[in-house]
Amino acid sequence: MSFSASDCNDSPDTIPTVPRAFAEATRRSFHGDLFEDPYEWMRQKEDPRTRQYVEQENQYCQERLSHLAGLRRTLLDEFKARVQETDMSVPTRIQGYWYFGRTLEGSQYGLQCRLPVRGDDDWDPPLIDKGSAPGSLPGEEIIFDANKESQGHDFFALGCLDLSRDGRWMLYGLDTSGNERYDLRIRDLSTGKDLPDRIDQVSSGAVLTPDGKWVFYTTVDQAWRPCAVWRHQVGQPRDEDVRVFEEPDQRFWVGLGLSFDEASLMIGSSSKTTSEVLMLSLEDPTGDFVPFIPRQDGVEYDVSLSRLEGAGPDGEDLPVAVVYHNVLNPNFQVDLIDMSRTKPPYHLGQGVCIAQGSPYGCEQGGADAGQSPDTPYRNPANPAILQGARGLGIEGMGIHRSFVVMTYRADSLPRLAVIPKEEAIEDLRAGRPWRFRQVVPGQGLLDHADRGSGQGRVYSIASSDNPSYEAPTMRYIFSSYTVPSELHEMDPATGADRLLKRAEVLGDFDPDRYAERRLWVDVRDGARVPVSLVWRRGMVPALDADGRTGLDDEVIPAPSDPGRLPWPGDEASTSRSLQGGSPMFITGYGAYEISSDPGFSTGRLSLLDRGVLYAVPHVRGGGEMGRAWYEQGRRLQKRHTFEDFIDVTAALQAKGWADPLHTVANGGSAGGLLMGAVANMAPQLYAGIEADVPFVDALTSILDPDLPLTVTEWDEWGDPLHDPEVYRYMKSYSPYENVQNADERIRDHGTGHFPAILITTSMNDTRVLYVEPLKWVARLQEPRVGADALIKVEVEAGHGGISGRYRQWEELAFENAWCLSIMVPDQTPVRDSVSS
Repeated sequence: MSFSASDCNDSPDTIPTVPRAFAEATRRSFHGDLFEDPYEWMRQKEDPRTRQYVEQENQYCQERLSHLAGLRRTLLDEFKARVQETDMSVPTRIQGYWYFGRTLEGSQYGLQCRLPVRGDDDWDPPLIDKGSAPGSLPGEEIIFDANKESQGHDFFALGCLDLSRDGRWMLYGLDTSGNERYDLRIRDLSTGKDLPDRIDQVSSGAVLTPDGKWVFYTTVDQAWRPCAVWRHQVGQPRDEDVRVFEEPDQRFWVGLGLSFDEASLMIGSSSKTTSEVLMLSLEDPTGDFVPFIPRQDGVEYDVSLSRLEGAGPDGEDLPVAVVYHNVLNPNFQVDLIDMSRTKPPYHLGQGVCIAQGSPYGCEQGGADAGQSPDTPYRNPANPAILQGARGLGIEGMGIHRSFVVMTYRADSLPRLAVIPKEEAIEDLRAGRPWRFRQVVPGQGLLDHADRGSGQGRVYSIASSDNPSYEAPTMRYIFSSYTVPSELHEMDPATGADRLLKRAEVLGDFDPDRYAERRLWVDVRDGARVPVSLVWRRGMVPALDADGRTGLDDEVIPAPSDPGRLPWPGDEASTSRSLQGGSPMFITGYGAYEISSDPGFSTGRLSLLDRGVLYAVPHVRGGGEMGRAWYEQGRRLQKRHTFEDFIDVTAALQAKGWADPLHTVANGGSAGGLLMGAVANMAPQLYAGIEADVPFVDALTSILDPDLPLTVTEWDEWGDPLHDPEVYRYMKSYSPYENVQNADERIRDHGTGHFPAILITTSMNDTRVLYVEPLKWVARLQEPRVGADALIKVEVEAGHGGISGRYRQWEELAFENAWCLSIMVPDQTPVRDSVSS
């Protein structure tokens, strides 16, 4: 079910009644603890009672928010007015073609197109009028039109798109239900017709060998874990496919891909803490995969293959492996292995170390484990640009014909460095640190580390669109919270930089009207949490008066015991006066070492233009400050994630920058767990909370090894099934089990206040099952809890929500309208909230 503005009535005649889910106790008993779950019956997806309850909640949500229909229409119109709906990407050369994507006004999905290259030395992308009709240019082919392929389906997603070296054969995979299972097809692009081959319901990321003769793909087990790799000979029936690898350990996920030189097929089998790579030379596709480096428990690594021209003792080319691993350094290092003398398997730590991360604060940091992650790190073996970095993590290195590129993380932000290939070979022979230069947008290449002092932007940068080894220049993408993404092309030898494309924002958009800032909050245990702030100049008076923008070393303290701060909306509350703060939208994630890096959002402008302060606490559990940051927010330290978010919220409010009466928090998936936890732990800091596909019944899910993905998650959260300490720890924070009634909130927080809640979920989500948020909303709506909670359930969608850009814009307008009704309530009609 999807909502649209036209479905709603601005002025309903009656106030809708809250749905009441009936209770049917299910007992859960582990480690001497008994929990009676009244809503576990909702796990039966096809039970008519479950379906009826979903319909009731959807209807209730639609009726309750009908008064926001006008605001939703306004927001949707604003989104559309800013977007160049007919557009195209910059062509990227792969083998003998320039590939590019097109979008057309009115179309939900994009088209994939190509033009033949003009010659072997053609590395200058063709200039194409984005307004030209697809397929109208001489030689242009439309190789995939997702609009045609999606016809007849409410949901549509592409799982792979792979081509043979000659460009004739195309492998593609489609998901039309949202469950992340794909049906593979092979198309002959010379005729536009599909071959008879059918490989249905497999995992994403299948590979077509460069000669177009073989397909390798992965299948899943009953827990929906990608676990096995199969080989399919094109033109033969699927029942003749051969299983070439199977991973029996349920903690591990399996994926596959081609090596960068396209000479080998690589299988990666990884848990949250251990990984292994197996290789097969495509000289013999029917051969056996062999480990590149044998698996070691607790060790992660990855491999890419390349070569160094003329670097051998007699001037011959050296085949090399770039190995990224953490066996000697918990924040990873990059080693270069000469493959001319030996064949795999190799061992970790073999070869020449090019760069190392900071061990400070890491569990395996040895004598450095007690150091704070934000301590500047110096290592004489590292390139000069890495010296003094805080939270230094090495993330990878790629070798191309003309240059070597390194990606790393420093001072809480992603960084990019490059060195010409000739200089890299010189440094390798001399046994000295490589002379990498940092790529800084607008400043070119810097020989020294740039910490961003005085810069007005907080930005992300990454190598992008560099699939060809032969390309003489490097492409990178840059964006910030206030600057739309830009694709650049740089000559690593000279530093000459060319802007290829800047994302266009239509209307009167001017990035200088907006400000961004990265500062730090000193939280309760002494850690310093980086925080990003974004606002429109002139509309957040306290921050405008402060005058600081860009990267900032200011540290502000969090109030002591923020869980006991009074809710300023209580009539009896006099100790926490409002200080003229602004409405605030504060969002976080904090899991799986995933970093919430700066990026531009067209939809965010609608919040900023209404005076909303946008805040991102980069809480522990993410990877912003390297491996230590992740380790300090997982397993038996998971509560740091929630406490960091709470402390940052309280610090911004205490500073007078944010008004608690108009603060809305947001998070999705594992960030939805964060939302449920902070709602229980500090409800008086938030007027509203939006939780998308929230992981709120964490303990129940992680206790059941038969549920999708459970066993693989034990490395992240701990194993409560076999470890009583983990069980008790997870039970202390799992949101569903810790919802308080009003009397308990008054006892623990001094107020009966609980934030308004908006929840979204999807019936076909295989990562966070629909039942978790559905049970949570039932609990929140109980009379003794008294929360104003709504849930919107998509019937035809998965973990990522609905598909199609216009439908996604409508969804964003729906969610933002609800948030704005709390943050800036004078823009929306006032109405009573609940009738019981």
